[in-house]
Order: sequence, then structure tokens, then C-alpha cells
Amino acid sequence: MADTKREIERKYESEDSGLPDLTGVAGVANVVDKGTADLDATYHDTSDLRLASAKVTLRRRSGGSDAGWHLKLPVAPGVRDEIHAPLSDTLPDELAALARSRVREGQLVPVIRLRTTRDVRHLVDADGALLAEVSVDRVRADRLFGGDGKAEWTEIEVELADGGDPAFLDKVEKRLGKAGVRPSKSPSKVARALAETKGGKPRPSRAGSAPPVTAGDHVMAYVRAQRDAIVELDPAVRLDTAEGVHDMRVATRRLRSTFRTFGKVLDRQVTDPVADELKWLAGELGVGRDQEVLAERLMSALADVPPTLVHGPVHDRIHHWAEASERGSRSRLLAVLDSARYLALLDTLDALAADPPLLKAAAKNPEQVLTKAVHKDFAKVTHLIETAMAEPPGHDRDLGLHEARKKAKRTRYAAEAARPALGKRAKTMVKSMKSLQSLLGEHQDSVMAREILRELSAVAHAAGESAFTYGLLHGREEQRAAAVEAEVPGAWADIKDRAPV
Repeated sequence: MADTKREIERKYESEDSGLPDLTGVAGVANVVDKGTADLDATYHDTSDLRLASAKVTLRRRSGGSDAGWHLKLPVAPGVRDEIHAPLSDTLPDELAALARSRVREGQLVPVIRLRTTRDVRHLVDADGALLAEVSVDRVRADRLFGGDGKAEWTEIEVELADGGDPAFLDKVEKRLGKAGVRPSKSPSKVARALAETKGGKPRPSRAGSAPPVTAGDHVMAYVRAQRDAIVELDPAVRLDTAEGVHDMRVATRRLRSTFRTFGKVLDRQVTDPVADELKWLAGELGVGRDQEVLAERLMSALADVPPTLVHGPVHDRIHHWAEASERGSRSRLLAVLDSARYLALLDTLDALAADPPLLKAAAKNPEQVLTKAVHKDFAKVTHLIETAMAEPPGHDRDLGLHEARKKAKRTRYAAEAARPALGKRAKTMVKSMKSLQSLLGEHQDSVMAREILRELSAVAHAAGESAFTYGLLHGREEQRAAAVEAEVPGAWADIKDRAPV
């Protein structure tokens, strides 16, 4: 099984003069010599270096205390998540899957071999607890694919101890700076090796693109950001992190909304089929997720009920419902992420980002085009809110408020895309629509919770159990929904008064 850890480290240039004295760093009581290790690592990538262009590294390393396969995913500058699998002759399936959103149908090949002699020191506090590991690495690099170059260098690497305060690295850096040691220009050893050996180099980072000027530039900048989010969140979804599924689902929704809102900028004959595939992906991501959220709501509501009012195995019924809903959803989602349909969607998004189907309005002034699009979405929200609240409480009002919530999301995403061009006006719209979305989301959650409570009540009744507690919870949910409905007119009036677009 693969293990994951958060790696926080910094690299520094070295003239091979050894490690400066670090006993003067605040908090360091001792520098412990941990000896020397010989490391032999082979880095794998596609022939066009897709992993390197995304600042992802995949290696097989022998020697040292953590021999094995390592996949490193960027989190922030100097921060990466490292997934470790045991040493084997072939790439473990788990790591291959985590790299799939970037590799796709490409083939991984050995591209760089690094042989490192590592001189290790531990910086410890007065109690002997590890603060950071510092190493002087003498590196020899050999190009294995795309060239035959070689390179050699020495660097200093400082890795924060697990759970340590990142501010400690600032103290170490200050001490190294006084000794004439400067931060490395390369984010990783393999990046430096690729730069210094003969052969192909990683594709330029997308972050270096020119700032948006036209309406099309602004829309496509947002589209590319969501495309990147889907690709980058893929490993988080596979690892079942807390918000991975939710965040990827939001990125798919943002893309679909952008295609619809800015239909005067991007040709919908091209984007509509893509939006259909994004809808499919969002639906697959939602399998199990919505039930999980509802189960948490019901469990929380049940916890607020006095024990004397809980009649029958209500907790077990809710738990078993949630468990049955979740069963199989995880394996199904992983199958989706490995499917040809999903990988084809990623390729389609790449192609659209590289050659967008721009219409005439794309070349126009962004303020005019984007303002008109956001205003149009806002007008739809207005109509839906007013129509829903004109209905008596019940099914039609519930449905109308749900539609208004979906349109509020779309307006929010449109304002997000327009924010770089429209500034504070769009920022205010984003904030207003987020507030409305939250309010109407509470209402929709209550509608769904009541539906589940009615189902559970019927099952309990058929089993000869008391349905009293389900009715009590249902009544409380009705009160929550009524409170939201009473709040909507005033909240909407405030939003319209501040509407800047």
C-alpha cells in the first residue's frame, strides 16, 4: 500500500564546501551527524515530459531509509505531497493511477538517472526532538531518454520535520544566507538535471501566459483555470481526500456555466457537447457525495433530539441508509477516472484550451461583453426568485427556489470569470450570489432531508417500528425551510440594492 506525507523543504546552491555551522540557528540545541548514504534514483516521465511540465516527479530509488517508488505532487512553492510505495521492479498500479490525469494514454519511460551521495545532519532541540533534516547532496545526473548528456552539482537540502513550524525554515535560511549560501534556482533535482543535460525540456508552464486583454482572453483564462483544476484534483479524488470530490465537481460546474453564460464569446456548437460530458462527470462525482452530506445532516439533527423522544432504532436506520448509498460508489468513481471516456474528456478540454472556438464578441472590450453576460444571468435569478416566492409554500415553491439556486451559482461563476476585468463590481456580485446560494442551499437540503425521512419512516412503519421520531425530524426540517423562505424576500431585496452589474 502507498503512504502519503506532506514534504516541506528548501534547496540551496552549494560550492561543495560542506555545510555551514547551524548551531547558531534559534531553537537548535545540537547538530547530529547521521552519516552518509548512497542513493540511486531513476525518474520516469513521458517522452514529451508531461510530468515535469506540471512539476510532478515520479522516481524509483534504492538506497537510504526510504527506498521505493515516490510520486511527488506540488501543493505550494517548497511544499509537495509525497506518495511512497515499496520498492519493486515495475511501477505500482496505485502510483500509475495517480499520474494518469497527466500521462493519459502516454507511455512512461526512464528519462533521468540521479546518483547522489548524501551527507545527512539532524537539527534537534534541547529535548532531542527533530526540527529539520539537512543534507549536502553531491549529485551525478545522466540523461536516459531524449539525449545523452551528463551533469554534476552539489546542493544543500533542508526538510522540515513532520508537524514542524515552517517558520523554522526561515531561520535556517537566514543562517545559510549569512554563510553565503543562496536558494537554488531549480525546484527539484530532476528539474535541474533536465535543464543541464542535452535533450528535450519540459513544456513551458501555463502560468507564464500573457495577461488577458480581450473578452475572449478573460473567458479562456477562467476556462483554462478550471481545466487545470480538474487535472490537478484527480489524484486528490483517487486518494479520497476530504474535499477532493467536491472541488472537482465544482470545477466541472464552473466550466459548464462558463460555456452557457458566455455563448456570445465561445461557440456553443462546439462547447455544448463538452458541457454534456462535464455534466456526466459531475453526476458520477456526485454518486455517494450527496447522500453523505444528507446523512451528516440527519445525524446532526438526531443528536439534537432528547433521548426520550427517540423511539426505535432511528440512528441505525439512518446509518444503514447512508452506508447502502455509499456502498460501491467509491469503486465506481475510480472506474470512471480510469475510463476512456474520462481521459477523452481531458484531451478535449486541452484541445479546446489550445484552440478555443472564439466568436466575434471575443475580440471586443471585456467590460462591455462580460458585464452584459453577467447582467443577463442576474436577471434570470431575479425572475426565478420572484416567481418562486409568488407560489404558495409547497412543491412548486421548492422547485422554483432550487432553480433559482442553480442560476445563482451560474451568476456567481460568471462574475468570477469577469472579476479580473470588472474588479470590485464583479467581486460584490460574487459575494452576493455566494450568500444567496448558501441560503437557498439550506432550503434545498431541507427539502431533500424531508424526502429521505419520509422514506425511512415508511420502512420503519412496515417493520413494525415507531415512526414518531422521523415525524419529529420532518417537522423540524419544515420549520427550517419556512425560516429560510421568510428570509428570502429581505435578503433578495438587499442583494438587488447592491447589485453593481
